[in-house]
Amino acid sequence: MPLHPEYETLLKQIAEVGGPDLSNMPVEQGREMYRMMQPENPALVVGSVHDQKIPGPAGDIPIRIYTPEGEGLLPIVLMFHGGGWVIGDLITADAQSREVCRGTEAIVISVDYRLAPEHKFPAAADDCFAALKWAYANAQDFGGDPNRLAVAGDSAGGNLSAVVAQMAKEAGPDLRFQLLVYPATDGSRFDTESYVANAEGYTLTLDLMRWFWDHYANPTQRLDPRASPLLANDLS
Repeated sequence: MPLHPEYETLLKQIAEVGGPDLSNMPVEQGREMYRMMQPENPALVVGSVHDQKIPGPAGDIPIRIYTPEGEGLLPIVLMFHGGGWVIGDLITADAQSREVCRGTEAIVISVDYRLAPEHKFPAAADDCFAALKWAYANAQDFGGDPNRLAVAGDSAGGNLSAVVAQMAKEAGPDLRFQLLVYPATDGSRFDTESYVANAEGYTLTLDLMRWFWDHYANPTQRLDPRASPLLANDLS
């Protein structure tokens, strides 16, 4: 599939200018660079934005709640940010969370789950599932409808959304919807058609994907559906 001309132009500009390679810099430096690339965007106005912390399996989990204008109990979307389980936070997820809040007229809860390599698999998945259970139990405290829950995320966040959906299928609560934006669903192999065809030249390279996975989960752990949800026995 050909790229949009505007994106082709952007890739050419990136190649001409060059820039730091995330996989060759300290993790914290990479996180700061990503924050600069994905800043908060308060110009995308929503009804209210509220930061707080909720109980997690290994300490408090920071969350940010975006509430649209509206009355009555509103649907709830748990938003899990991308960044290869290594980078990303509430700041980098701000603009996307605001867009989803505005577009769906739902309450969006952005989850600042623990990152690798400090906290390897399954820390991120455990935090995200804990956030879902908290949202279900406390929904009416922030104007949410516990019977209209959804999960959403891009890249690693799409992975975590799929994982949480599978965990919820087994243990509850019931989900109405999952939004998986280019999710990374299988870390057990890097020889698929997509990996081979897009290994270089598209910003997110094969080497960088390996780097993310290596920080998050070892090869044996990647066979666990909580790391690679595509490997689950039942995908219904």
